[in-house]
Amino acid sequence: MENKPLNRRTFLTFMGTGAAALAAATSGLGILSETAHAETDNLLRVKPKKKGFEFQPIDATTKDELVLPKGFKYDVVAAYGDVINREGDTFGFNNDFTLYFSIENSSERGLLWVNHEYTNPLYVEGEKVNGKYTPAQIEQLLYNQGGSIIEVYYDKKDNKWKMDTSSTHARRVTGLTPFMLTGPAKGTKAVSGATRVQGTFANCSGGKTIWNTVLSCEENFEDTAQNAGLDQTHYGWVIEVDPFDPNFEVRKHTALGRFNHENASMGIAKDSRVVVYMGDDKKDACVYKFVSKNKYVPSLGKANSRLLEEGTLYVADFKKGKWIAMTIEAVQKAAAGKPELLEKFQTQGDVVTNCHEAAILLGGTPTDRPEDVEISPFDNTIFIAHTNNDKHGNLHGHITRFIEKNDDLGATEFEYEIFAAGGRQSGFSAPDNLTFDSNANLWTVTDISSSSLNKDAWTSFGNNGMFVIPTIGSDKGIAFQFASAPAEAELTGPSFTPDEKTLFLSIQHPGEETKDKNNPTSTWPHRIGEKTPRPAVVAITGFKF
Repeated sequence: MENKPLNRRTFLTFMGTGAAALAAATSGLGILSETAHAETDNLLRVKPKKKGFEFQPIDATTKDELVLPKGFKYDVVAAYGDVINREGDTFGFNNDFTLYFSIENSSERGLLWVNHEYTNPLYVEGEKVNGKYTPAQIEQLLYNQGGSIIEVYYDKKDNKWKMDTSSTHARRVTGLTPFMLTGPAKGTKAVSGATRVQGTFANCSGGKTIWNTVLSCEENFEDTAQNAGLDQTHYGWVIEVDPFDPNFEVRKHTALGRFNHENASMGIAKDSRVVVYMGDDKKDACVYKFVSKNKYVPSLGKANSRLLEEGTLYVADFKKGKWIAMTIEAVQKAAAGKPELLEKFQTQGDVVTNCHEAAILLGGTPTDRPEDVEISPFDNTIFIAHTNNDKHGNLHGHITRFIEKNDDLGATEFEYEIFAAGGRQSGFSAPDNLTFDSNANLWTVTDISSSSLNKDAWTSFGNNGMFVIPTIGSDKGIAFQFASAPAEAELTGPSFTPDEKTLFLSIQHPGEETKDKNNPTSTWPHRIGEKTPRPAVVAITGFKF
């Protein structure tokens, strides 16, 4: 990298109480004072750590490599096709969301849940035969989506993160796995009377429950369901899995609505009810939250899963700053005088199954591809990655911030602001997955489509990347680039170990535009002896405190 003057986007040290402040050597740009720190901290319900992350932000690049700041390295923990257990199960394709679960409270050994979103026929199931997939191809299509549970550990001798393929916990949850349905759509006409369904696929992002299970979200399910000859109403739900217990029956919670789910972020209302925030990842789609009927009881452990079976689903009305309850009574009232809609919406099962249509009917605000939604652990505000919407000229997207009334996640009124806007001025475009560190910094990865990368309005951004955006302090809302993806790849699913010394990250669809296996547009992860681009999960280390 060429030498250039230091500025707010080319040198950053995360210091103090989580505000992004410039290092003292960067004279003239200022450091947030201790008094200002104290004033900021008084507004927070959880205090940031006193020390934070340090790194020198990188420049945009088109290099076919996972590029990190000086002093950081990555280990490829698992890539497509790798064996994950003694039974011979293999790691699925196009990994997305990751979530680390400690084993015996360790930050150096745990289970990693990984979503698998979709396949590429060039590398997985092959092209259709006479316009259709064979049964063997359908099996490959379904097996390589869903989720992987792998055991990972840090090998101190080799200074490297590895996968333990002898693990008794490692297993796959796929498009072939039987699931039970819960909630208002279970057994209803809306889902063809089903109480059990086959498989999960199109798993994009997700979240963690307060009782330590995974919520994984089915997003763009339509093509897979059609190609596999499956009932589309059985997909587009939020699923729940316990990585540690194979006897915990995997389930789909219909009370949370059926749409193109990106993720599910769980919190607690002031009255102890469970709240789950969700985004519908398509153009002109809505933001939702679910509030349970009953209250969370810590002593019940995983039995609290029942809370996701009954409650109220809401859709956001941005103009009025209100959450609209999506009840069958409200929908039928809105559909009055429209016989075809009254016929369609006869039960609450119909409402949750045809969620988007019901939301728009009730006055939910169509927005610009709401993807990841996360609750700030510091002030209970809600961050939403609105990725983009070229229909409205919003090419680079933005991050929206909700402030619930009285800071109560169970409130039915809110205000909102544009926290950060994508574009040339900010250095990022198309924000997608989000996560927080303990210093009140928001980490976001970007989702510029492979067909647009380094072309037209996206020439200044290089490959997709990962950015750190402080949410408090003098650099609030300013993005600093931490990583750049390999060619045509998307970085997805960032998640930290509890000690924050390791960041797990998915590298999805490297070389996505490849048409000929012999001439791939990416060869990442650059395995010796092969040119095949492989989606993979990496462990990033080098964080200093």
